[in-house]
Order: sequence, then C-alpha cells, then structure tokens
Amino acid sequence: MSANSKPVATFKLGRIRAAVWENETDKGVVCNVTIERRYQDGDEWKSSTTFGRLDLPLVAKVADEAMTFIYRRQQQESTDF
Repeated sequence: MSANSKPVATFKLGRIRAAVWENETDKGVVCNVTIERRYQDGDEWKSSTTFGRLDLPLVAKVADEAMTFIYRRQQQESTDF
C-alpha cells in the first residue's frame, strides 16, 4: 500500500474502523484489511491496532463486513466477462 493509495472500502462502528485495500500482484489483485481503533488524546485524534475486551465485538463485526465485501467483489469480478 503506497502512501497515496486509498482503501476501496471502509467499515466503521463506533471507534473501530476496517479498511479494505487492493494490491496488484503478478498473480492478480489481492485484498488486505487493516483494522484500527480511533481515540482522542487531549485535542488530538490517534489510532491504535490494539483492542480492549469491549472493542472485540465491533472488531468482529467490521472484519465480517470487510470479508463479505471482498467475497462479493471477487464473485462479481469472476462473473463479469
């Protein structure tokens, strides 16, 4: 993922966000997912990739939404001729 690239999809629930990234490889397009927790430190917003116990249901939900998006996108591409 380059610094200028943008995710093809994002899913957000509360402070938890998943982003789906597409990367071109010699074997075709590969999707990757990043998940982060946003929090405020004073006046500044920051992100972390560590999650507390109460964050985990939201992590699971955004991960499921990202997986469903990727699966549907791959299914659509395989039927587009």
